[in-house]
Amino acid sequence: MTETPARALWVMGDVHGALAPLRRLLERAGLTDAAGRWTGGDAELVFLGDYLDRGPDGAGVVRLVRALEAQAPARGGRVTALLGNHEVMFLAAARFRDGDPRDRLGFWLHWEGNGGQAHDLAALTPDDLAWLAARPALTRRGRWLLLHADADFYAALGPDLEAANAEVRRRLSGLDPAVWAAFSNAFVERLKFASPGGEARAAALLAPFGGECLVHGHTPLPLLWEALPGDEPAPDLWNAPVLYAGGRCVGVDGALAYRPGAGFLLRLGEGAPAEVVTLQDPPA
Repeated sequence: MTETPARALWVMGDVHGALAPLRRLLERAGLTDAAGRWTGGDAELVFLGDYLDRGPDGAGVVRLVRALEAQAPARGGRVTALLGNHEVMFLAAARFRDGDPRDRLGFWLHWEGNGGQAHDLAALTPDDLAWLAARPALTRRGRWLLLHADADFYAALGPDLEAANAEVRRRLSGLDPAVWAAFSNAFVERLKFASPGGEARAAALLAPFGGECLVHGHTPLPLLWEALPGDEPAPDLWNAPVLYAGGRCVGVDGALAYRPGAGFLLRLGEGAPAEVVTLQDPPA
């Protein structure tokens, strides 16, 4: 299904358990009040995945996103939460732990080694886990194709958005460890559109799913800048989106959980990034 952008379309990259900075960003953008309740009216907010791991309160992030998802429609708004690779790692560790307590399959070790926090798993309910497993992998709003990773494995999921998201739900509902391992390994892929030929690869991914520009998280912006041939980094690597691959891609992972003051919310216009909200106070 093709949708045009809402009157205001906001995008949030990787949160990684950074609940307090996320709440400040949402309040600064006028999307929530100080208590974390939806005040964004008919705006849409799309989270690009990676709610968990690395940071101190992934469970709190999941609960906030779920609460906003429930509250926004009463004001005419919408919150859409996509699937990130850390959700796949987390769910694999949770799904196979009881039947594989010695972790012969390696799912728990892989998750812990990538910033997995045992207190998140202890705090989340079975309903939370089911919600995470039901996250779509991609969505489209007008010219914008929104997804977690700067990777082209999505093309193998299905011929269109509906089929691709159905395939992801199928994979995450099963108990075949080989399926989980293959999907998790594919989701690690990154920087597919930053090297020479990236514009063509981005166009090839856009073709079946629609849209004119990919908006992704997954790769922290300093790492993305390093991979871009011949481009000079932005003055502030952490607090502004990166438009690249001939305008076919926008990177938005400001690494919210990695250092104080990093990270941002991005409002997308009909044709270009329109507004950036950061944790930094504007110059006096």
